[in-house]
Amino acid sequence: MDYNISIRLDKRRKKDTGLYPVKIRVYGKATTKEKWYSLNIDLTEKKFEEIWINPTNKNLRGENKELRLKLQAIENRANDEAKSLDVFDFKKFEYKLFRKTSDKNNVQYHFNLAIRKNIENNKISTSESFRYTLNSLANFSYEIKKCPIEKLKFQYIDIDWLKEYEKYMLTKGKSLTTVSIYTRTLRVIFNNAIEATDLNTEYYPFGKNKYKILRTKKVKKALNNKQLKTLFEAKPSNENEAKAKDFWFFSYACNGMNLKDIALLKNSDIKDDKFTYFRAKTFDKTSEKKEISIYLTDFTRKVISKYGTKDKKDFVFDIVDINDDHLVQYKKIKNFTRYINDHIKRIAKANKLPHEISTYWARHSFATNSIRKGTSMEFISEALNHSDLNVTKNYFAGFEDSTKKDFANTIMDF
Repeated sequence: MDYNISIRLDKRRKKDTGLYPVKIRVYGKATTKEKWYSLNIDLTEKKFEEIWINPTNKNLRGENKELRLKLQAIENRANDEAKSLDVFDFKKFEYKLFRKTSDKNNVQYHFNLAIRKNIENNKISTSESFRYTLNSLANFSYEIKKCPIEKLKFQYIDIDWLKEYEKYMLTKGKSLTTVSIYTRTLRVIFNNAIEATDLNTEYYPFGKNKYKILRTKKVKKALNNKQLKTLFEAKPSNENEAKAKDFWFFSYACNGMNLKDIALLKNSDIKDDKFTYFRAKTFDKTSEKKEISIYLTDFTRKVISKYGTKDKKDFVFDIVDINDDHLVQYKKIKNFTRYINDHIKRIAKANKLPHEISTYWARHSFATNSIRKGTSMEFISEALNHSDLNVTKNYFAGFEDSTKKDFANTIMDF
């Protein structure tokens, strides 16, 4: 064993009551470090000696016997949790020890762990995805299985459970894409529990000859040249619509720049005739950070001039504030995106354009029209900040057939 665990009386500090705290001492042999964890039990030296060091049948009665059993249970559990670790680690040991024994197999507990971890890492959007999935599973578990989410164990979730959940979601009007997202998120939680050695792999319900997560082909929605011209020349009925149109086309003109990246763009990122930034969505997913360069045009300069902040030390646009924490930033960007989407839809409806248009369409419209203009796949891959060309090809595979047809007709135009 690379650790040593024992129950000790901490005589380093005597309390005002004349008692000493009883603690569990853990020594890591590899690190040669020790930690003492409080058990919220205080005893005299004599009482600790009677109960723990040299107990006799005479002394182990009533409260003394109960306390002895309690300390023994704590020591046994601490040893069991330490033994479950491949390599002893204080952080992992503490995580396992200081929780209810029922948390180990509890689905809600592991979801909450993932939510907290992502919030701590400032991944607010990802934490929300876990939260939405947990809420959906809670509704199904309670309504159909009559099991409150607090009592849902991993062992209850098998192939039949997942198929029933899939059917439940579809009858509720949820899309295949939503079912796929939620079940993939649940799979992450299963993997987390297995990695933490809280769950045996025999209970894993996904994979070959088990539950197959629905695979959906998401068609990339985009405006064609004629529709883009109509939208660009459309006359907004108010300032809100004008602002929505300006920011939609700013995204389009900046290689389909995500609205979050637009919100976080700083004046210091702008140098001469271009600006550079790192895409927030992929920044933490790759070890090699790719800086994206966008050259300014008359249109993008006009948008910056019209909506830019006066404080040149701050963000370019007044969407978030430099003093906002990540949670506040997330909420502001989410509200701003909803604002743009609501008003761009109104313009689209008034001009007989697709009503489902959103800021998401700007990125795909940029990619689609670049392809239609004969731009190489390599250029589009770099512009979209894809990790490699295969990602771009898969991205293109999701476009509508008309886009592929146009591309096929131009491929031999040398």
